[in-house]
Amino acid sequence: MRPFAIQVFVLLTALSACHASPKPQPPKPDNAMNDASHPHNPYYSRTDTTRLDLPDSVWKKVLPPDLYAVARHGETERAFTGKYWDYEGIGAYFCAACGNALFRSDAKFASTCGWPSFFEAARPGSVIYRPDNSFGMARTEVLCGRCDAHLGHLFDDGPPPTGKRFCMNSISLDFEPDKPEKATPQ
Repeated sequence: MRPFAIQVFVLLTALSACHASPKPQPPKPDNAMNDASHPHNPYYSRTDTTRLDLPDSVWKKVLPPDLYAVARHGETERAFTGKYWDYEGIGAYFCAACGNALFRSDAKFASTCGWPSFFEAARPGSVIYRPDNSFGMARTEVLCGRCDAHLGHLFDDGPPPTGKRFCMNSISLDFEPDKPEKATPQ
């Protein structure tokens, strides 16, 4: 009888641990994320804003398959599965395909849609727009202003001051936290 009680205790402990839902851990900081961290993608740069017009065959070689499917073929990751949908880090978001600066964390807001949402882009031209009438819906597709990677869609149900909701795929984004400011000697 005693070994049975121990087995039940172990089983209940294991089951309760499975049901404990700690807040998802934020992605590992991409503070090492720079041009060198994309060794198979020579087109990735956080500083070069030169427009990229590359054939699909090149993108297929330099992007991981899951990013390629979203960025180059407009697929969408499932809601509530991306690493940034509820991430609250302070910093900047970049295009995962080319490194272009896209959004700042101070423009990110909590949305119930399941994807990271922003009310404005980082700068004029960082993103571009294209009509998207797929799936019988009239939407506005958001693309990277440097490489035309599919990022997500734009909706008119965001918070002030813009009233816009840039609903983005996490996989299309890289995040770099702001560096803490060093205290100046007195």
